[in-house]
Amino acid sequence: MFWVTVVQFVWVLVVVGYLTVNMLHLARVNPVSGPLARYPFISVCVPARNEERDIRACLESLLNQEYPQYEVIAVDDHSTDRTGEIMRSLAGKYSHLVCIEGQALPEGWLGKPFALHQAQRVARGEYLVFTDADPVFEPHALASAAHTMMTQNLDMLTLMPRAVFGSFWERTVQPMMFGFIAALTRFGKVNDPDSSRSMGFGAFLMFRREAYDAMGGHESVRGEILEDIHLGKRTKRAGFRIWVADAKRLFSIRMYHSLGEIWRGWRKNVFLAFGRSVFWTMYFSAALLAFVLTPYGVAALNLAAGAGNVSLWISLAAAFLVLISSQHLCDELELSRGYAFLFPLGALVTVGILINSMVHILGTGHSEWRGRKYSVR
Repeated sequence: MFWVTVVQFVWVLVVVGYLTVNMLHLARVNPVSGPLARYPFISVCVPARNEERDIRACLESLLNQEYPQYEVIAVDDHSTDRTGEIMRSLAGKYSHLVCIEGQALPEGWLGKPFALHQAQRVARGEYLVFTDADPVFEPHALASAAHTMMTQNLDMLTLMPRAVFGSFWERTVQPMMFGFIAALTRFGKVNDPDSSRSMGFGAFLMFRREAYDAMGGHESVRGEILEDIHLGKRTKRAGFRIWVADAKRLFSIRMYHSLGEIWRGWRKNVFLAFGRSVFWTMYFSAALLAFVLTPYGVAALNLAAGAGNVSLWISLAAAFLVLISSQHLCDELELSRGYAFLFPLGALVTVGILINSMVHILGTGHSEWRGRKYSVR
């Protein structure tokens, strides 16, 4: 048991060290103060398919930006609920909202890339913003993002929102998912123009129009479920400057409202994020459990077995480091630190989703979302 305890402790030290260094490299975009040197025209593109729950709050937040020249282009992607009706009612109140009825999905295209492709075709902006139908933006969001693009001399900016949690399962599972994604995003490398590492978050992707067109736009990722990640890859490979940053003070998002939504929402693409690799899916599943769950188990076993002082204190130190790391994640996500004690349960559910995504996609050859099935063979 002594060597198991030592190995566990070393693993925790390695992970905590990596996470600490990675977070030190995380850039943060804060609200801009004062006028900008100039105000490039911005086109915000919003795809929506059966989004009646969230589309009004999203669009109204975008339509009330403290920015002098911009447009919002919303695409109703064959919704069967009240999404289109809500969009059209807002278009009657806001002259800078353009509503588009989505065309039939061409062969080889997936729904979201095609909806955004249609939006950008009518966009007039020097800057293009691609987002989802569920974020809610602060009035200074566009100005702050444009300021960052200009001051950092960027071709693409992708931002991470503040996460909003409602239900028990959101507070238990979503922090694990968000923390997992952040851990796998090498922030310093992504923002280093000399590194090939890249990233893209679909909630906010901002491009210079010239860079977007030069790297191929959404047409180049027309068949990709993870189109945001692939846009980031293509942009950086084309030699353009990209940046990823935290933007909790610019916008927020509540992705899913229940355990069922969380499960289905992540199942559709999380296995694809690992390149459809069984090895990497199982490796990161084991790594997550070995960091979030097993240190508590090893400490409990040492206590129950009446282990010697050295083993006991080493195992307690490992568990304490994990708890401190979990509480730091709570701080980042603006959650009560008490939820850190639920993260072992969240890790188990997360691993269940990872494995279910792998089995589902390998077994059926497709992924599904919003009533559509997409082949991933």
